[in-house]
Amino acid sequence: MNKGASCIIAAALAAFMAVPANAADVKIGVIYPLTGNAASAGQSARDAVHLGAEIVNTAHPDLKNLPLGDTGGLPNLGHAKIVLDEADHQGNPQIAQQQTLRLITQDHVVAMLGSYQSSVSLVATAVAERQGIPFLVADSVASNITGRGFKWTFRTTPIAPDFAKAYFRFLNDLKKAGTKIDSIAVVNENTDYGTSVGASIVDAAKSAGINVAAQIPYNANSSDVTAQVLQLKTLQPDAVIFVSYTADIILYFKTMKNLDYLPPVIIGDDSGFSDPSFIPNVGNLAQGAINRSAFDIGKPGSNSYVVDQMFKQKYGRDLDDTSARWMQGFFVLADAINRAGSTAPDKIQAALKATDLKPDQLIMGYNGVKFDSTGQNILSATYLIQLQGNQYVSVWPADRATGKLELPMKGWH
Repeated sequence: MNKGASCIIAAALAAFMAVPANAADVKIGVIYPLTGNAASAGQSARDAVHLGAEIVNTAHPDLKNLPLGDTGGLPNLGHAKIVLDEADHQGNPQIAQQQTLRLITQDHVVAMLGSYQSSVSLVATAVAERQGIPFLVADSVASNITGRGFKWTFRTTPIAPDFAKAYFRFLNDLKKAGTKIDSIAVVNENTDYGTSVGASIVDAAKSAGINVAAQIPYNANSSDVTAQVLQLKTLQPDAVIFVSYTADIILYFKTMKNLDYLPPVIIGDDSGFSDPSFIPNVGNLAQGAINRSAFDIGKPGSNSYVVDQMFKQKYGRDLDDTSARWMQGFFVLADAINRAGSTAPDKIQAALKATDLKPDQLIMGYNGVKFDSTGQNILSATYLIQLQGNQYVSVWPADRATGKLELPMKGWH
């Protein structure tokens, strides 16, 4: 074989090796709570991520505004497909540590996505940090996840202080409109999620000049919340803000009905209120409950509308705020891997740092995605929705509203 032919063959071989040979070359690790108290939320998140992978891996011309929506795979990696390498952390931080380490060191995933519970994300991101692997947090909101000087953790969702400020802008709007809001109560589960959000709400109340009649922490695994509801019934606050997971908030609504206690305003901090099992279990008891969300189905033709229709056709229900935030997190991570043009973790990390997505490139109602030096999305945003009938309707702020706010809360009456 002459030298020229050898060079051509060598160049062709090098080019072939530079392109991922198959979809398995782009493997993302994902950890959810697929069993345990938050299993329904975890399963819904898994559904959303699976559809997200399907959207990225196959071309969808009607999603041309969505990064990778109409390309079919990752163009900068030879149209390689993304494969999901998944694990169930059961809502247990210790199991999450073990599974994250296994996915990184044994399965050699190029990046991680997770995790729902903040207490889980807190330890799972620490594992990824030590291993030098990018971890995209799609929905956990405890402030300290991105406040520790980590270089490999990125978070797309709004965080606890963002929600707290929104709640009190809303409550002060109610006051200005003549609704009595002299005192509130905060009821929070006592892990990292509830403690972080609860503390942020209390701080925001002070800044807003609204009295906190009580902050009531409780164990999310409680089988009886009678004492907490009786405490609320005695205090009679004008609004109660619940920071709760699924099983516990369902228990609270059943207990409130049994004890005939209903505050004029209930605000739920997403989580249990957005779980797919919430409305089927206690929707008839929670009429008028207000919840936070950054997802709205939107107008026909919009990214959010097209994706929601796909989700509904596949799973028989609409996306909710939690599952949509997971899908958005997946899209941001996939986009970064493609822009990196590499599966090298440091290249993906650099691409995440350079992320600058605009509102029309998202499925969420964020003002964009751009990370600060801590890895937090500085363009995230949140809105308020209200349970009316068997679905939530956007009610605040006015420029995002698709329905009229109904107060006082109807509950089961």
